[in-house]
Amino acid sequence: MMNKLKCFLQLKGNFANAGKTTLLFLCPFLLFACNSKTTTDKHTDTLTSGLVSISVDESFEPIIKQEIIVFENSYPDANIIPIYTNEVEAINLLLKDSVRLAIATRTLTESEKKYLENRKFFAREVKLATDGIAIIINNQNKDSLITVTQLRKIMTGEVTEWKEIYPDSPLGKLKLIFDNTNSSTVRFAIDSICREKSLSENLFAQQTNAKVIEYISNHVNAIGVIGVSWVANKADTTRLSFLDNVTLMSVSEEKTATPQNSYKPYQAYLALHQYPLTRDVYAILTDPRNGLPSGFLSFMSSDIGQKVILKEGIVPATQVVRIVNVKEDF
Repeated sequence: MMNKLKCFLQLKGNFANAGKTTLLFLCPFLLFACNSKTTTDKHTDTLTSGLVSISVDESFEPIIKQEIIVFENSYPDANIIPIYTNEVEAINLLLKDSVRLAIATRTLTESEKKYLENRKFFAREVKLATDGIAIIINNQNKDSLITVTQLRKIMTGEVTEWKEIYPDSPLGKLKLIFDNTNSSTVRFAIDSICREKSLSENLFAQQTNAKVIEYISNHVNAIGVIGVSWVANKADTTRLSFLDNVTLMSVSEEKTATPQNSYKPYQAYLALHQYPLTRDVYAILTDPRNGLPSGFLSFMSSDIGQKVILKEGIVPATQVVRIVNVKEDF
């Protein structure tokens, strides 16, 4: 109210020579001008307060949920609304300025950066963590070793029966299950596993990671592709343990998978890059005001925020990961 009064008195002085009649006529318009001046910026959030939405690759929903809980407990005036969606939509929301912070597994392309710069937005990209793609099967399936080459053949449609990989398998036709056709896991499969070959059209999308886990739990002949954090036991801080109704496959880069050359996406194996299916996690910020999106990104990059990532089962960008020798039973 004081700001409006100061504005009104200042404008009133500019019209001091206009006469009483003219000034009285102009009063409503002067007050309107003061209101307009004080409400030009629709964003009223600060680094630690306000209400904002962010877009998040659904692969990282468990992690971002925990980050938001800790952040909002630390700053009670902050309210962050996450939009959990596929990676394509998460980036699109950022480009449309529907959000000013996105969590994804890739950085922006040069054309995307140019598009934002033409609108006076200059993106800041920060690596938050190293993540893994988990390959899961029903716990009744005892064939839990697989090579990257075998995965490629499954994903490109060259292999469609379990016995083509495991001659003694009684499971019959193999079903490949992803979360969403626009997800980061599908993009990883295309770019890093299939490479020059096309992804098979004979795959099934369940829309979310949680639904993939549910499907695998109920179908012994299926193989699922999800983010590691969805099957991590949050109470276990030294290594990952996984849900009882699914089995995590061990993956090898060698021609033949053995217990000695195959790895599961435990934090140590992700950190040492011994697990073949790793990817980085990025926060992309387009917040010119240093508002709440900037504050939340600073928190996730801080010591506390990185410890949240460590406890959630993937590798934080700056925290040291404790290496523990684990004997696997195959």
